[in-house]
Amino acid sequence: MDSTGRRLFRELGRASTSVGTRSDGRSQSEAAAGDTTGFGTLHWLFVALLVVAVALAVFVSVWYAVGVLLLALAIVTVASSVQIVQAYERRPYTVFGAFRGMLGPGLRFVPPFVSKSYVYDVRTRTLDVPTQEAITEDNSPVRANAVVYIRVVNAERAFLEVEDYETAVLNLAQTTLRAVIGDMELDETLSRRTEINRRIHEELDEPTDAWGIRVEGVEVREVMPSDVVKSAMERQASAERTRRAMILEAQGERQSAIERARGEKQAAIVRAQGSKQAQVLEAQGDAVATVLRARAAEAMGERAVIERGMESLERIGQSPSTTFVLPQELTSLLGRYGKHLSGSDVGGGGAGGGGLRSRDFDAETVEWLGLDEIDDLVSEVVDDERSEVEIEVEEP
Repeated sequence: MDSTGRRLFRELGRASTSVGTRSDGRSQSEAAAGDTTGFGTLHWLFVALLVVAVALAVFVSVWYAVGVLLLALAIVTVASSVQIVQAYERRPYTVFGAFRGMLGPGLRFVPPFVSKSYVYDVRTRTLDVPTQEAITEDNSPVRANAVVYIRVVNAERAFLEVEDYETAVLNLAQTTLRAVIGDMELDETLSRRTEINRRIHEELDEPTDAWGIRVEGVEVREVMPSDVVKSAMERQASAERTRRAMILEAQGERQSAIERARGEKQAAIVRAQGSKQAQVLEAQGDAVATVLRARAAEAMGERAVIERGMESLERIGQSPSTTFVLPQELTSLLGRYGKHLSGSDVGGGGAGGGGLRSRDFDAETVEWLGLDEIDDLVSEVVDDERSEVEIEVEEP
């Protein structure tokens, strides 16, 4: 019995080792994230049942041990043939190492013991590209990192074409990031993030498509120049700010000078216009004064003639003679002022129109020349002449 028990324990160890080890030499716990063999946690249940079977064979009966072993075999068979696939998973499986197909979401069955399935999550995943050292086209060292969003669109190709698609995409993204930065100048790497993202995306599309992987997006997180370049950029930025400030100050002074010149121009124009108007008004005043003085002299001379004529008329009126002679100067003056005195021109227009034309005066000039008094005197003279003519007519 002792030799039989020892043989059973040796077989139990071999079985547990074969169950817990994959064909590629890795333990199942090491590959649990990528594939399933149908055992999982049932491995430990199988081991426990083997221990129970050995104990029954040693201490109770071999038949009990055989029954327990059959139960364990049935459990392991069911566990290895049934696959529950989640909605976000796709599982390629192999039978005796040959690819047989894909397992979609739901409850699926595969040949027990000889089949293996591999889990592929088809949801979008994020890959962090570590910081990369790169040299720009203008020989400036920079450090850059990025993030890549990928998704499995063809689990069969991802299983057959590439061993570890995440590592492959990550390495390709690192290489592409350095290459893209190397084709650009420093200023472009700092200001054209969208262009960098687009170029990396385009470079990743073709190879990853052959792997059944789709690159959903690429985002460059940081592009960091070296400390020396940072100091130079800070000095350059400071100089640029100073230059812009000086330009703005010069533009302000220029605009201020232009505005002052415009103001001085307008002031000079206003002063010139004022001086011109003053000169015009002064000249007009001198002209008016000259005209008024001339008119005053003329009026005074005419008034003296009229006064002498009036005196002569008075003397004629006092004379008993019925015949009298008027001076030519008085007749001319009466013709000129006839319109004012009688409301009509003097001298009889007749057909020849050779009479004198009267002049119009405003009220101030009339008052200043004393034409109202002349009108009264002429009226008195006319009345005296009419009365004398009537007396002479009655005497015969």
